[in-house]
Amino acid sequence: MFIVDSHCHLDALDYENLHQNMDDVIAKAKARGVQHLLTIGVTLSRFEKQRDALAHHDAVSLACGVHPLDLDDEPYDQQRLLELARHKKVIAIGEIGLDYYYSADNKALQQDIFASQIQVANQLDKPVIIHTRAAGDDTIQLLRDNQAQKCGGVIHCFTETMAFAKQALDLDFYISCSGIVTFKNAEEIRDVIRYVPADRLLVETDSPYLAPVPYRGKQNQPAYTREVCEYVASLKGMTVAEFAQQSTENFERLFKIQVQ
Repeated sequence: MFIVDSHCHLDALDYENLHQNMDDVIAKAKARGVQHLLTIGVTLSRFEKQRDALAHHDAVSLACGVHPLDLDDEPYDQQRLLELARHKKVIAIGEIGLDYYYSADNKALQQDIFASQIQVANQLDKPVIIHTRAAGDDTIQLLRDNQAQKCGGVIHCFTETMAFAKQALDLDFYISCSGIVTFKNAEEIRDVIRYVPADRLLVETDSPYLAPVPYRGKQNQPAYTREVCEYVASLKGMTVAEFAQQSTENFERLFKIQVQ
């Protein structure tokens, strides 16, 4: 079995109590069939530390970007992003996007930096990884306005509506399922996942957040992508092996990388 965790934050896991180091996390994932990980940037300084720590790991790819909730950590520098994102291990720009749920007082700044990062993605021909919360209409509009269909991308940790999903699919974007899809109150999201074609779906943990059932309430880790994969396979009427293969092929197609 070959499963890809298409979105995790390896630098944010608990290395005091749960894991010895990043090598330990990767080994635990591989033991459960999760053979490749995409670890995500939220600031450029944190990206640089992850890049250096994981330079020797073929089983891990990198995304470089500035998260909308981390804009205060350091001044945004488009040129620095462009230079860092050229690195051969960087396969995506992300995570980027809009979050009006936790931060509604800087919408204009979020929008400007989001647009700038889409432009970097188009310049480098690397897909975008989108975070959106309480900002669905603006997210779609900015993707359209900045021609994000050129670079392509994925709506990570999907929690939006059916209408949003259809608009994202119209832009040739992919939809990624996190542990939320296993939660009891997530029937609307499950309806969307049933609707989305299997060849446009990815799976992720978003670790250390959002651990799937039966680990809900515990810290998430890439090994738990297995549970997400199993659950989505059941929603799509596929075997776990079939969906694992399909979602891995989707990952390879979107990110222009061969991981198997």
